[in-house]
Amino acid sequence: MFDYADAPETFAGAIREDIKAAHRRFWERLAQPGCWWNGAERVAIARESRNALGEADSDTDGSLPPRAIDAAHTIILNQASISRAWVEDNAANGLSKEAYVELVGIVVAVFSIDEFHRALGLPLEPLPVPVPGNPSGYRPAHLAEDIGFVPTVPPDGAVGNEADLWQQGRTANVVRALTLVPDALRDWRDLGGAQYLSFEAMGNFVGLPDRTLNRMQAELIAGRVSAVNECFY
Repeated sequence: MFDYADAPETFAGAIREDIKAAHRRFWERLAQPGCWWNGAERVAIARESRNALGEADSDTDGSLPPRAIDAAHTIILNQASISRAWVEDNAANGLSKEAYVELVGIVVAVFSIDEFHRALGLPLEPLPVPVPGNPSGYRPAHLAEDIGFVPTVPPDGAVGNEADLWQQGRTANVVRALTLVPDALRDWRDLGGAQYLSFEAMGNFVGLPDRTLNRMQAELIAGRVSAVNECFY
């Protein structure tokens, strides 16, 4: 799994081990029950992120409600159309904000890993076999509704079970975005730390010793990708 043995010769030996490890870790977590979706549903959400682009390894299997399928496709194909009214309408019709946030985390992570493969001209990694079990239903005790369309952990709310999310009451809204489902942020943080920058490395404006690109080059690419994807930030 994610050994990249078939990567083009140009990239042979150039794919860092931490990237491979981060991809494997997420794939293992993807198969497991989450907070609001079980393992089979989480894998089905990943499949729908590929179905949106016509690249799934199998057709829709009927395990997801229509609104979840629509949400996964919208995130991939038309994220600029997502509005407060759309989120509220989904919440009123069976796709809770908690379930939506976990779905967002899955779709974003799977799409990020899949894009890595597409960039290298590699086939997509087969989706994992789901692990049996029920979702935990966990919801953070400290939440605010001061940003975005869903509740989030406030800057001073990283305490108790959420104490590892950030330190000293300082964070950014983009980091808070997934915190209604803290594990979604943890997954994004782990994957982003390998493919982009860790939270700790954000303060390094020169570059990291294990990276080919310096910070300015990396930010130029990140900014261009964000613009193409119509990222709010």
